[in-house]
Amino acid sequence: MTVIWSRLSCIVLLNRGQRNISLFSNTTPSNWNKVVSDAEKIVGYPTSFMSLRCLLSDELSNVAMHVRKLVGTKHPLLNTARGFVYDSRNNLQMRGLVVLLMSKAAGPSQHTASDLLPQDMVSGIYPSQRNLAEITELIHTAFLVHRGIVNLKEWTNSDGPLKDMQFGNKMAVLSGDFLLANACTGLAQLNNTKDKSLTDDINMVTWEEQRFLSHGALLAKSCQAAMELAKHDKDAQGLAYKYGKHLSLGHKLNSDLQPFVKNSSAGPVTFSLNSAPVVFHRQIVGQERWRYQLQQAKTIGTIDHTKLRSMIKLEEGVTSTMDLCRYHGNKALESIQCFPSSEARSALENIASTVTKF
Repeated sequence: MTVIWSRLSCIVLLNRGQRNISLFSNTTPSNWNKVVSDAEKIVGYPTSFMSLRCLLSDELSNVAMHVRKLVGTKHPLLNTARGFVYDSRNNLQMRGLVVLLMSKAAGPSQHTASDLLPQDMVSGIYPSQRNLAEITELIHTAFLVHRGIVNLKEWTNSDGPLKDMQFGNKMAVLSGDFLLANACTGLAQLNNTKDKSLTDDINMVTWEEQRFLSHGALLAKSCQAAMELAKHDKDAQGLAYKYGKHLSLGHKLNSDLQPFVKNSSAGPVTFSLNSAPVVFHRQIVGQERWRYQLQQAKTIGTIDHTKLRSMIKLEEGVTSTMDLCRYHGNKALESIQCFPSSEARSALENIASTVTKF
């Protein structure tokens, strides 16, 4: 249990301070909602309420009472809490849904152990795999809560009283840690020591590895663990892992592209200087020219993102990101072709296809 907790904590620390919430948040709403709705029918499970049992516990009910003190402030924990109740884009529980679809698409193993009986499956999914999907969502929900920690050095009066912002940070840490504790308990109850690997960590060397750690490791390793729970062989586990990895990276690239492809009249433009199009752009123009462009885009100490975006779009950083996004979408599709043709596999294909739609 100590090992699992330390590994969970490593991933949480990597994600603290990041304010972008969902990796599944930037596809066309109408198309995406239909894909999600159809997929939920296939697994026979309303994944939008997957972690409701934990969220409605007495402990978190007490937390919710305290969170009311933040009303009127700009603390991001409020927005996170609202997302648990209403998420119009069906993004909050997507990782669990993918785990369920992967479980059903692969079906029972040909070498199933005696303790796994076909009659135990509901809609083609073992109870342990459903539990794994819920645990995956609990871990991700904890990430969302922890990401809501505010850098108080950047606090201004317009954000709300300083003591309330400090209180909000404490609540974000405590409630996020509570969710992680529940996830650890759930992992232990799966009685499969290999499942702890879904929270393993590796060194960050490249942009893709960094983004995989912060956005994709949970999904990839949850898909792999779902195969392990059904006693599938290493090949099936590896393919499930690849699907989760390439899907998450594709969606992150899609998310990074949105400020550069959406209508410029849609409102103020903001994007991270570590987003994929910017990283590609920096490699193309070189560090010296990049520093010059960054200086040109600064006004009174702040960056004019609209001006900087115009500079970036003149080069090939955006198109290079699109190409990489399509690559990961295609690799995700390739990884599940060995699974039998089914509604579940088709749903996984539809989800992966949305990656390449900008």
